[in-house]
Amino acid sequence: MAQTEIIPDFPQKGLEPDQSPSIGSVLARALRGNVRQYGMLVALALIVLLFQVWTDGILLQPLNITNLIQQNGYILILAIGMMIVIIAGHIDLSVGSLAAFVGAAAAVMMVEHHLSWPVAMVAALVIGALAGAWQGFWIAYLGIPSFIVTLAGMLLFRGGTQIILQGQSVAPFPKGFQSISSGFLPEVGPHTNYHNLTVLLGVAVLAVAIVQELRGRRRTASYGLEVLPLGLFLVKLAVIAAAVLVFTMLLASYHGVPIVLLILGALLVGFGYVMRNSIIGRHTYAIGGNEAAAKLSGVKSKRVVFLAFTNMGVLAALAGLVFAARLNAGTPQAGINFELEAIAAAFIGGASASGGVGTVMGAIIGGLVLGVLNNGMSLVGVGTDYQQVIKGLVLLAAVGFDVYNKRRAGS
Repeated sequence: MAQTEIIPDFPQKGLEPDQSPSIGSVLARALRGNVRQYGMLVALALIVLLFQVWTDGILLQPLNITNLIQQNGYILILAIGMMIVIIAGHIDLSVGSLAAFVGAAAAVMMVEHHLSWPVAMVAALVIGALAGAWQGFWIAYLGIPSFIVTLAGMLLFRGGTQIILQGQSVAPFPKGFQSISSGFLPEVGPHTNYHNLTVLLGVAVLAVAIVQELRGRRRTASYGLEVLPLGLFLVKLAVIAAAVLVFTMLLASYHGVPIVLLILGALLVGFGYVMRNSIIGRHTYAIGGNEAAAKLSGVKSKRVVFLAFTNMGVLAALAGLVFAARLNAGTPQAGINFELEAIAAAFIGGASASGGVGTVMGAIIGGLVLGVLNNGMSLVGVGTDYQQVIKGLVLLAAVGFDVYNKRRAGS
């Protein structure tokens, strides 16, 4: 009679049913899963801290914070659109020239043809959409590489700007138009030491952020996925609350929230939702990750790419309007190197050179890294030549970090 072999039940490491993962291991996995985004947040915090000390506290003065937002608003708008284009696996070199062209067209409409500024703005955004759709058609439906099409667009729109303005600046603009770049929320309520509407808006943003974090945690847990331990989650909420409240009080102690910040906030929320939750957003990631597989899955890649460039055209037009409003003039030299700043912001903020990776929030973080570097180095007297060298090294380090992470993940 055959004997049954009994295999002893040795305990296996890490498989005990009552063993819960340690806080350190959970935190490490969370950091590895979001290494680019968290890395850039930490880098931004360190850069802010460095220049805050280096400038003897000038960097985080309310006036300088407001200037920082208004000086970089148009680049952040471009960075959002550029991030989406790069996620789809393409590039757009024409956005700076298109922004200048639209700003020039709006200037001519308002100053020479006396159109009201809201009508001129709508017409300018339509021009941007048509320009983006025109480039998107050549790229998506005719298969011409985006580098070539947008390089041609860069030359075309730059020449068009010179033709429209005839080599001269056109100014001034109506006060209402100027306010989209240099205006603030109005004062309401009783007189206090702070801007009341800004304080209320900051509290509302904080409440929405906390609710979103709680919903995200609940949804993740409902899918049976790992969430942060309660202690770490509370620390995360405390950090978010502190950041929002400090930023709010800094703005409220000056003139309040700039109008351009409201525009950026609306774009961040809108495009963030689209890229995370909508079909077109998921298709954009799919095309950038593997276009052939996306096509086999039924994704209409040509339509998605066409819409990405149309959207880029609208955002380039909006950035051109914001820049023209800040200068209070349409100038032939507007938009120079805007495309390079937007591309750098996208890559520093976590975009991958091969496509399929990136977030709208990452584009904002990358743009802020560049903006704080520019502002901080100017405050301490670093020359523009050295500023270019430092920004180039930062961009190279960001892309190199992306390549290193991919190789490590592949191995």
